Amino acid sequence: MFKVRTLGDPVLKEKTRPVKKITPEIKALIQEMAKTMYEQKGVGLAANQIGVIDRLAVIDPGNDFKVLINPEIIWKNKKKIVEEEGCLSLPSVTVKVPRWEKIKVRYQDENGKTVVLAAEGLLARIIQHELDHLDGCLIIDRATEEEKKQAIEALNAYLLRTEFSPAHSHLK
Repeated sequence: MFKVRTLGDPVLKEKTRPVKKITPEIKALIQEMAKTMYEQKGVGLAANQIGVIDRLAVIDPGNDFKVLINPEIIWKNKKKIVEEEGCLSLPSVTVKVPRWEKIKVRYQDENGKTVVLAAEGLLARIIQHELDHLDGCLIIDRATEEEKKQAIEALNAYLLRTEFSPAHSHLK
C-alpha cells in the first residue's frame, strides 16, 4: 500500500503527464492504487496523490470500480452544484466545491480501450475531483479565504492528533 501525500507535498501541485503505454508496471500500479484507496476508505485516488506523475486515477463511488487513464472532460452541462468534499490528501478537511452536475469524460481503461462515460451526481463529482488532482489542483485551491483558514486549522489539528497518538510508538 502507498502512503497518500498530504497538503504541502509539492507533487500534489504537479500537472500529470499522459500515460503513453499500458505496461505491466502500470497495471501493477493500478492494483496498488486500488488497495490504497479502499484501505483509506476513499472513493477516488489520483496517481500524483501517491507520488506518481502519470495521468491515471482509480475511482469507486461504492459499487463500480473504474480505472481512468488519460481522462478528459469532453462535455459538461451549464448547471453547477455546490457540495462539501473531502480528500485523502487533506484528512479531516471538507470544502464546499462547485462542480458540473453532468459531464462526459473520455479515458482509456486498464486494457487500453477508449471509453466515453456520461456521469452525473456523485460519479460526476468524483471524476471532476480526481481530474483536478491530475491537473495539480486541490479542493483547498477552490476554497474561499475563510474556508482555507479553517481547512488549514483542521488539518493541523489532525496532524497533531495523529503525530502524537499512541500508534506512533517511536515517540514514546
